Amino acid sequence: MYASTVRGLLVRGMLAGLIAGLFAFAVAYVVGEPPVRGSIAVEEAAAAQDAAGAPSAHAGHGGGDAAPAEAAEEEEELVSRPVQSTFGLATGVLVYGVALGGIASLAFSFALGRVGGFSPRATAALTAAGAFATVYLVPFLKYPATPPAVGNPDTIGQRTTLFFLMILLSVLLGVGAIILGRRLAPRLGNWNATLTASGAFIVAAALAFVFLPDNSDAVQPGFPAALLWEFRVASLAVQLVLWAVFAIVFGVLAQRLLAARADGAEATAQQPAPAVG
Repeated sequence: MYASTVRGLLVRGMLAGLIAGLFAFAVAYVVGEPPVRGSIAVEEAAAAQDAAGAPSAHAGHGGGDAAPAEAAEEEEELVSRPVQSTFGLATGVLVYGVALGGIASLAFSFALGRVGGFSPRATAALTAAGAFATVYLVPFLKYPATPPAVGNPDTIGQRTTLFFLMILLSVLLGVGAIILGRRLAPRLGNWNATLTASGAFIVAAALAFVFLPDNSDAVQPGFPAALLWEFRVASLAVQLVLWAVFAIVFGVLAQRLLAARADGAEATAQQPAPAVG
């Protein structure tokens, strides 16, 4: 019975993640695409300026016109920009939503009844809020999102490693805060235990911020600050919409599933036992 319930929650979590991904895609396309196009325009303008100012390697050898033409020639894109901003963006956001929805539903299955006497809807909201904070918000505060082709391409591997390391540390610190809160609850009460565990999480995250290196070359000098700010606000808005919609949809679906299972179990328990001989 428990396995079938978890399986049902997993399916509903993935469905809720798909629906949340649709809303997140709409926000990403409307709010997030303009700063992405702006950053690409800045990059193209800088590349054109560099190509125009670069001296020709064939100057004085009869090839003065060939070098600028070769420098101005653009590399052929495997996927066009309109496809990237529509089908590519939709595919990435929807797959992301379904995957995180499934993981969050498993976390919900573990948290239900273990973090207080909350209803399934309230537990879904708390799970989504915790996932948003640990998986995105805390790493975002340390390593904010940047538009494509803005940072130093030579350090992209290092920057990616640091970002995922921050996600791992944030998730582990969040799990540790939950365990700490549960152990302190019998002595301090739920409210004081929650405040203490939250404070411990903030202190530990702050220490991680101090000791982990910064991304000093994540943004090239001279990049428009307003455009960078718009992109980061759009990234934050996409994640907020994704987790808020997931919390609402999954809370409703989980509430209905668990209520139906509870009614079925109650009806089974009330059936009279068969007479013997």
